[in-house]
Amino acid sequence: MRPPTIRDVADRAGVSKSLVSLVLRGSGQVRAEKREAVLRAVRELGYRPNTAARTLGETRTLGEAGASGEAGPLPSLRRRSGGGGGTRAPLVGVVLHDLRNPWYVDLVDGLNSLLHASGLHMLLADARLNRRVGQDPAGSFLDLGADGLVVVGTLPDPAALDAVAERIPVVVAGAREPVPPGVDVVAGDDEQGARLATEHLLALGHRRIAHIAGYGAVGELRRRSFEAVMRAHGARGALVEPSDMTEEGGHRAAVRLLARADRPTAVFAVNDIACVGALSAAEELGLSVPRDLSVVGYDNTSTSRLRHLWLTTVDNAGHEVGRRAARCLLDRIEGRGGAGRVQLAAPLLEIRGTTATAPAAGPADRALTD
Repeated sequence: MRPPTIRDVADRAGVSKSLVSLVLRGSGQVRAEKREAVLRAVRELGYRPNTAARTLGETRTLGEAGASGEAGPLPSLRRRSGGGGGTRAPLVGVVLHDLRNPWYVDLVDGLNSLLHASGLHMLLADARLNRRVGQDPAGSFLDLGADGLVVVGTLPDPAALDAVAERIPVVVAGAREPVPPGVDVVAGDDEQGARLATEHLLALGHRRIAHIAGYGAVGELRRRSFEAVMRAHGARGALVEPSDMTEEGGHRAAVRLLARADRPTAVFAVNDIACVGALSAAEELGLSVPRDLSVVGYDNTSTSRLRHLWLTTVDNAGHEVGRRAARCLLDRIEGRGGAGRVQLAAPLLEIRGTTATAPAAGPADRALTD
C-alpha cells in the first residue's frame, strides 16, 4: 500500500494542495476551520511530510572518521544507495528533550565521538521546539530514512516511540521512563548520585537539609533517594520543594525554603541549573555560601565549574552515558541488540566550594535527631 500524499490530504480535507502546504508550514494565513480540516486529514491518513528528506537529498556524504581511529565505518552501513542511484552516508537521528540543558552537551559529545568514529552522521532535533509547532520529532526521522534513533532525555509522549522502535533501532539516554520492548536505556544511577550528595551534607553535620526536586522518573528517583537517606540517618528535618528544573524554578523554590523560620542549613538541588537559581536566592537574602548555607547541585555541567560558582555537585557521567548509548545503538544496527537493556553509569561527587561544615547547632537543630 502506497503512503498517503499531499494530494490525498487535500482531497480528504476538501482544500487545495497549496493550502495544505501552508498549514504544514505553520502559516497564520489559514482560517481556523480549514486548518483543523487539514490537520484532521493528516491524522486520519497518517501522512508524513517529506520536505526535509527532499532538502537533504540523496547524496549526503561524510568525511573521514575522527583522528582517534578507534573504529571505522560499519560495513553494513558504509554506503547506501539512494533512489537516484547516488549514495548517502548512514544517518542517526538524535532527539534532545531540551537543548538548554548543559548536561546534554556532555552526553551528545560522548555519543558523537563513537558514532563519528564508526562512520555515522548525527542529525539533531529539539523536542521542545518540535512540540511548539505540533510535530513529532521522533517520527520525522523515519521520513529521512534514519538508520537509528537516540532519544536524549524524556519525551513528553513516550508512546510515540512505539511506531519508531518497530522500524529502526532506538536507544534512550539520560531518562528512566518506561520504553517499548527492544529499546535500550542508558543513564546515570540517580539513586546513588542523590545518596552521595545527601550523605556528604550529613557528614558535614547538616540536619535541616532541603531538596529542590524535579519532575519525571529522574526527578522522582533523586527525591526518593534523598528522603530514604535522611530517614536512614534519623534526620527528621528533610524538606522537599518542587521545581521545574530551571534556574528560575530553582530560585523560586529556594526563596520559599529560605524564608522559613526553620530555614535549612543545606540545599541539595535536582540539577546544576536549579542550583544556580538557589545560589541567587541565597545572595538576595543576604546569606553567605557556604558559611550560612551549603548547596549541592547535580550533573557536573560546565556551569558548575565556573570559578565564581565552583559548585559542589554530582558528576552524572554524561560523556560515558553518551558513549554507552552509541555502543548500544551500533550493536542494534548490526543485529546484536537482543532484549532491551538498562545500563546505569556510576556517579561521582565533586566537592568544590559551596559546601562546608554546618553552622553551630542550637537546641532546635539537636532535636531533629533526638
